[in-house]
Amino acid sequence: MNIPVVEPKHDETNSAFAPRKPFEAPLGEEDARYQARLLKALADPHRMRILSLLSRHEGAVCVFEIVGAFHLEQPTISHHLRILRDADLVDCRRRGLWAYYYVRREALDRARNIIGALTETGREEDA
Repeated sequence: MNIPVVEPKHDETNSAFAPRKPFEAPLGEEDARYQARLLKALADPHRMRILSLLSRHEGAVCVFEIVGAFHLEQPTISHHLRILRDADLVDCRRRGLWAYYYVRREALDRARNIIGALTETGREEDA
């Protein structure tokens, strides 16, 4: 008994057999490093609390005021502030012996855009 073999159609309209686009990372190596550094800086509870404190005080906050608001030693606060500065999330102005820190709002906007782009990517392909 001969059973006929039905060959599937290999045309562009049959999505199961349409040629696939090659996989490529839409994010370059340098951009990925920058974004990872930014998000990693945000991924710490102490740094989030420091950002929260600085955000609530629109002006600049002195280091000794930041230390006084936490149960951490000054070197630990300085370490977290350095990480936040390296990620461009905060900056400081020096007045005499004191450093006054403030939030760089544009960096927070960039972090929001990074996360937003990740959540939108799958939706664009579904449309």
